[in-house]
Amino acid sequence: MLSFITSFIPTSYLLPGWLIPDINPVDSFLQGLIGACGISVLCCLLRVHLLLENSNKNEKGTSSEETTSQHIRSKPGHVGLLRFLFVAGLLAVVGSRVASLVVLEFILRSISGLLTARPESSKFLQQLLVQSQFSLGCALSCSLSFLHEGASQRWLCLLLAAALSWFLERQASGLLHHVTALYSLHSSQRYCGICICLLTSGSRLLPMLCRAMVITFSVAALAAVSIINQQFLSASEALRFWTPLTICYTLLVVYMQEEQHRMPGSQAVFNSVVVRLGGLMVLMLTVGRWADVLHILMCFLGEASCLIPTKDLLDAASSQVSKSPWKRHTGPKALSVH
Repeated sequence: MLSFITSFIPTSYLLPGWLIPDINPVDSFLQGLIGACGISVLCCLLRVHLLLENSNKNEKGTSSEETTSQHIRSKPGHVGLLRFLFVAGLLAVVGSRVASLVVLEFILRSISGLLTARPESSKFLQQLLVQSQFSLGCALSCSLSFLHEGASQRWLCLLLAAALSWFLERQASGLLHHVTALYSLHSSQRYCGICICLLTSGSRLLPMLCRAMVITFSVAALAAVSIINQQFLSASEALRFWTPLTICYTLLVVYMQEEQHRMPGSQAVFNSVVVRLGGLMVLMLTVGRWADVLHILMCFLGEASCLIPTKDLLDAASSQVSKSPWKRHTGPKALSVH
């Protein structure tokens, strides 16, 4: 029934071939919704982690005497909802080919960064989690596209996955607001099960996020390579694509690592977005399609809509004292809930 309804949508005779979406628009929207939910869960849990660390600093007297809730400025829920829908729409429109390239680029950048950031592993790790927002959405999108390829009831599977993702997003958002408003009181009085659990095992939150991201991007890497290789008819065409891509991004990664040592955290991140996606656009102009170029322009908007509202997280990560990424970290002095 769903395919019968969507068959009446005018595409092939009104739009050029490179503007026609690869999959059903309903499936694309559900994939984008799942990706946006994943981004929201990541941001909420990162804020919870940093709020817990800030509260621990206040209790030890190593920061200002103001409570954590006094440092936090809540923004209207409508702004966050509009941003959520905007990111979901961008992820729905961006094709699986460009999403796969974004995923592979992020994995290459993460591995090289972790190998060269040993003295600042804690700082780099938290910055990397903040920078991974849009890449995480692309990873979920291309993984779902690969895993559900050829499924007879693809829309139903995606609908169930979207419902589960929405539930998890609501739970993470509720946890963030609970910690923001009541953690200082409940952790001192010891009568709230949630806050007691966070007080005793909150240090495991960051390692849990790291493991979840490793699993997510490992699956996405396999899906991305498979999706990109489907575009080629022979091994020579695939080699002609992968060779400049690998050389280009190896040079870009080296350049960005040097820039991040010379600039403040958030400024270096924003500059790296322009350099990375600009290099990817040049590559697509030579070996890609016009649809890829259009999707990369949308990726600029996606990265901006994810990084600008979370600039406080980048600044907080930049102020971290270097420790092992699997131990407790010191927190920021100010955060804002979006």
